[in-house]
This record gives sequence, C-alpha cells and structure tokens, in this order.
Amino acid sequence: MIVQGRKSFLVITSRNRIFVNLTHGVRLMNRDMADKDKYYMFIDECGDQNLSAFDENFPIFTLCGVLMSHGQLRAMENKITALKKKFWGDKTVILHSRDIRKCDKEFKILFDLDIKKQFYEALDAILGEPNAYTAVSCSILKEPYIRQFGRFNDIYGQSLSFLIERSVFFLDDASENADMHIMAEMRGKQQDRNLLNYYNKLRDIGTHWVTPERLQSHIRKFDFLSKKQNVTGLQLADLIAYPITQHLLYPDRVNFAYDIVKDNIYVSDDKKLGLKVIPQPEKDI
Repeated sequence: MIVQGRKSFLVITSRNRIFVNLTHGVRLMNRDMADKDKYYMFIDECGDQNLSAFDENFPIFTLCGVLMSHGQLRAMENKITALKKKFWGDKTVILHSRDIRKCDKEFKILFDLDIKKQFYEALDAILGEPNAYTAVSCSILKEPYIRQFGRFNDIYGQSLSFLIERSVFFLDDASENADMHIMAEMRGKQQDRNLLNYYNKLRDIGTHWVTPERLQSHIRKFDFLSKKQNVTGLQLADLIAYPITQHLLYPDRVNFAYDIVKDNIYVSDDKKLGLKVIPQPEKDI
C-alpha cells in the first residue's frame, strides 16, 4: 500500500497498520478498521515539564485530556461558536485561559465588568454542563517528585501514559465498540517527534493496567494540531487544565472554576480515576 502526504518525513509500517508522520500531524490508519463509535481526546498542558529549573511559585505540571463522543463534540463546537459570536461577532477568536484571566488581546472587552459577568456566566454554563465531556488529568508536583524520582524523567510522557490508560478505561465503560482519535497541541518538531515515539512505544508494550492489544483496539489516530487552528477541543482542554492545577496546588482555597468542572472528571465505580497526582499526596485532594 502506498501512503502519500505533503511533506511526509516518516513512514513506519506493520502488517495491520501504517504510521504516517506529517508536518501537520501524525495519522494512524488500519486496513481492517470497522465502523465504530467515534470518540476524541484533546490534550493540553498547564505549566512546563522542566524539572531542572522551574518557577517556585508554580511548581507543578498538568497534562489534561478532554474526552468526547462525536455527538458531544459537535454539540460543544456549536456552543463555543455561539459564545464567540455573541461576544465578538466572530467565531475565529481562540479561547485561551491565560488571556481570559489577564483580559489580554481579544479579551480586553472583559475590563467591562458587565460584559465580564455575562461572559463568565455563559462560559461556566458550558463547562459545567453535566455529561458534556469527560476530563482526565495527570499532575506532577515537582518538588516532591524530584526528591522521590530525580530530575531526569520525561514527565510529559509519563503523564501521557496515564491519560491514555484512563481513556481506555473510559472507552471500556462507554461502549463495546469504541474508537478514539487523540489530538495534542503542537509544541515543536523535536518535542512532537519524541512524543510520537513515546506513544508508539505505549502501543507496543501497553501500560501496567492496559495490554498493547487492548490499547490498539481502541486508539486509532494521534494528531498534533496548532492552537492557531482554532480547535474547540484543545481550547476546552486549556480552559479545564488551569482550574485543576490550581486546585491541586492550593486544595484548601476557594476555587469556583474547579467547582464548575469537577463533576465532569472521569469517575468509575465511585472512584475519581481521572484525577492523578504524582507523587500521591498523603491526604485525598
């Protein structure tokens, strides 16, 4: 089988699957794919993965994944588009947590307190809607992590492993015939290549709780997308990652943003499996 793609720089084949790494993403195609229930996971981060030098006031890294079925994604896209058109008359505005908090760029309109109140009420209604999405996250508390494991681990890859593992749990719960497409934000050619290698390794060896066969049966595509592409799912992951991170840094503080999203964090058998902290705190958060 011949695979063609503009600016393709890596092709890896096996008996049943073909990986094509393109300038704008990574695509996995399976020759014997059957029709399945379509799910998506969008991944974004809060903080940086640097363990050698980091901000002592923000000693944490969070990788956040947002899971949605095809129907949930279409509904979310419609709601986010309607929100943008209401406040900007333009669906191309990109929702970015930092810009919103700082009232920067397009969000300078939030200096008007009446508009700010209306915007947050509308956004909170979207983020807090039950069963609109499911969140999974993995957070690294850098100071205790370094004391226990050192400074040389790939905490992005470690966090990705958790997100993929828990997404498989979620798919097992959601459907007997589920197929998932993962989309992560681009971070740079070398970083994306390293992450692709880590992902391919997971497909080959699995995780502690998920066999390679089980993982491969559910996850079919892994793409890198730019924030500039205005992808609703990536914007949603960005908006959810920050309140989760703040909650884990300061669990005793009032955090209305976390209260909005917390009920959509993945739960199975009454256990909050979608909120992972490494190292595990002495008390539940």
